[in-house]
Amino acid sequence: MNSADTAFILAAAGLVMLMTPGLALFYGGMVRGKNVLGTIMQSLFLIALISIEWVYIGYSMSFGPDVGGIVGDLSWFALNGVTAEPSADYATTIPQIVFMIYQCMFAVITPALITGAFAERVRFVPFLLFSVLWSVLVYNPVCHWIWGKGGWLGAYGVLDFAGGLVVHLTCGAAALAGVLVIGNRKGYGRTSFMPHNLPMTMMGTGLLWFGWFGFNGGSALAADGIAATAFVATHLAGMAGMFMWVVMEWFTQKRATTLGAASGAIAGLATITPTAGFVGPNAAILIGFIGGVVCFIAVNSKGKLKLDDSLDVVGIHGVGGLIGTLCLGIFASSAVNPAGPDGLLYGSGAQLVKQVVGILVVGVYAFVVSWVLFKVIHAALGLRLDEEAEVQGMDSSEHSETAYNN
Repeated sequence: MNSADTAFILAAAGLVMLMTPGLALFYGGMVRGKNVLGTIMQSLFLIALISIEWVYIGYSMSFGPDVGGIVGDLSWFALNGVTAEPSADYATTIPQIVFMIYQCMFAVITPALITGAFAERVRFVPFLLFSVLWSVLVYNPVCHWIWGKGGWLGAYGVLDFAGGLVVHLTCGAAALAGVLVIGNRKGYGRTSFMPHNLPMTMMGTGLLWFGWFGFNGGSALAADGIAATAFVATHLAGMAGMFMWVVMEWFTQKRATTLGAASGAIAGLATITPTAGFVGPNAAILIGFIGGVVCFIAVNSKGKLKLDDSLDVVGIHGVGGLIGTLCLGIFASSAVNPAGPDGLLYGSGAQLVKQVVGILVVGVYAFVVSWVLFKVIHAALGLRLDEEAEVQGMDSSEHSETAYNN
């Protein structure tokens, strides 16, 4: 056991935990004032709900002893056998319980990301039921497929350094399914849905960016050169995504916005996530540029498709995770990470093929299971707010609170 590695991953876990309150502020500032507390609550309460699920079954399903390459068994139920001793299979220089809590923070933020797609129009309790079932049926199996010992996609050779597939593509696919099932907000296309507090969103952006250093850098699972590579790549891609989004705004709309800068930063950060530990600084900047352009186009296309992805989860996280996963197969270099592959740019197309397979499998699986969950829960419990409650706002109708007292 290495004390430096242990301290580093403990700090990284704290950074990733901070991302969920950061996300709550990021999303909360972009909705209307009557929905800000309800939006924040959807992210915040998942810290409790998914942590409970993770302790009892989530960690064991994701990282427990393999069952047919599909899922971990439940021998680590309630963290049975998960001790302060290192694991033989995961992060062998830190206590397994530290690895567990670090991965817990990933499990928490992933369903929280989905909430931005159907912001301002879902009921709290049915949403919680969806979140815990989605974690069990989508997040945990996909996590095992790619990161778990014996997982079939990992064994095939699909790579995901910090969550382009496991986090961003799964939440993007689920977000698309949610928008299709739940439908658009009342007045969509006729009513203005302007953000009520962009300074709050900018604060959330800063917290997310800060936390992302733990998200990507910590995924090296050691205080080493790969962690440093991922840390630098994370920052460079984030700034490149912000830069390119603002440039695109200027050329297409003749103005630059703070919301655009925030969106571009998150697009760059999401896009670099699967590749952060496999590419050098210049490739990271290029990947951030690509993420900024492609995600900008995706977000600005949703109006033509008449899809009310309220806070651009599909266009930023789903598309960003997809593009970043492809970029791993193009820009990865064994000179940067000797344990990784050479991508297409360095003479081998084999990894790109594997990444495409990973995208297709994870994207289709996450979309189909999410669509079924949304359909069943909506039919059984009524996932969407009724018309009167939607007009009144979630803060009052769901929580009997108001964010701003006049």
